[in-house]
Amino acid sequence: MGNLYLINAIIVMEDRVLHEGFIHIKEEKIESIGEMESCPLLATADRVIDCIGKQYVIPGMIDIHVHGAAGFDFMDGKREAFEGIALALAKEGTTSFLATTITNPVSYTSDTLKSLGRYRTDSNGPGSAEMIGIHLEGPFINKQQKGAQPESAIILPNANLFKEWQELSGDAIKIITYAPELDNDFELLTELKKNNVIPSMGHTNATYDESIHAITNGVTHATHLFNGMKGMHHRDPGVVGAVLLHDDVHVEIIPDGIHFHPDLLKLIVRMKGLDKVLAITDGMRAKGMPDGEYDLGGQQVTVRDGTCLLTSSGSLAGSIVTMNSARMNLANWLELSIHEQIQITSTNQANRLGLSSRKGSIKIGKDADIVVLSQDGSVELTICRGSVAYERIGAFK
Repeated sequence: MGNLYLINAIIVMEDRVLHEGFIHIKEEKIESIGEMESCPLLATADRVIDCIGKQYVIPGMIDIHVHGAAGFDFMDGKREAFEGIALALAKEGTTSFLATTITNPVSYTSDTLKSLGRYRTDSNGPGSAEMIGIHLEGPFINKQQKGAQPESAIILPNANLFKEWQELSGDAIKIITYAPELDNDFELLTELKKNNVIPSMGHTNATYDESIHAITNGVTHATHLFNGMKGMHHRDPGVVGAVLLHDDVHVEIIPDGIHFHPDLLKLIVRMKGLDKVLAITDGMRAKGMPDGEYDLGGQQVTVRDGTCLLTSSGSLAGSIVTMNSARMNLANWLELSIHEQIQITSTNQANRLGLSSRKGSIKIGKDADIVVLSQDGSVELTICRGSVAYERIGAFK
């Protein structure tokens, strides 16, 4: 799809909404944007997509914490699984993602990281959601806050092992979720900062004082806020208190209405501001699949009525929420404008990962990662780097 036009579109740009506009996509990039009255002749277009009657055209969403979808998990370690997840994510309006691991034995994680690194460089082309890196969740976590992470494979933070894994992955690791209170002299944290990898506190049992100490030394991110961390207490504000009070820390949230009470979002936004909040799905292989029993890191998960629980313990085990559902939930719970919705699902993520020059908004020269929404807010069309990755049947003539 080398020469594509979207016409008669309501385009949500960085600073305004362009009504009755067009977008010209050439190869993988946005070539031009303008009013329909200045739209070039379309005779040379490979395809023209008429967006009249659609709600909005928005930038593709970016999920920085997702384990799987469509029956696949990144820990499957196979190209078939990676491709299946990437195509499934495009259906929900996600055009970029961090492939997220789960605590597993060192040798198994090594093999998976090597496979993910190879996929990222060799098979990560247009027409499906782009793997922009890896989010390593575990194994350097606290057993007391393991959640759905397999306890038998949890190990202490290890800077040398991280360096080995980063090399195996082809420098693909962008975020590491770990328990900083277990990091001796912050050896791992120091290495992460040297490699420009985001240190994220998660599955941590740190006290408030330990959390502040970690933040002071460079931890700048919190994995799925409230979940897998010591909560607030009036005599120990815990990880949650430290994260909310410190302006430099970005927070991930899972807006599924299950992982925390929706009204807590109002507290989060008042404390952090929208620019420090990043919607994630923490999606597992059951996303987009029927209710039933599924595997997560070698453990059985029961999925019923939108909730994922470890069969053995009843602990929450990821989610099946989509990024588009997360966007709509946030819009309803916080009464967000369309620009604010995009900020929390795309722009913040691009900024956080240093990708704002090519992702996170609709702008000339950026990657053509674009989503067309229907009047009810559902995804009608997803374009990933200039190629149609998903199109709802009958949505366009």
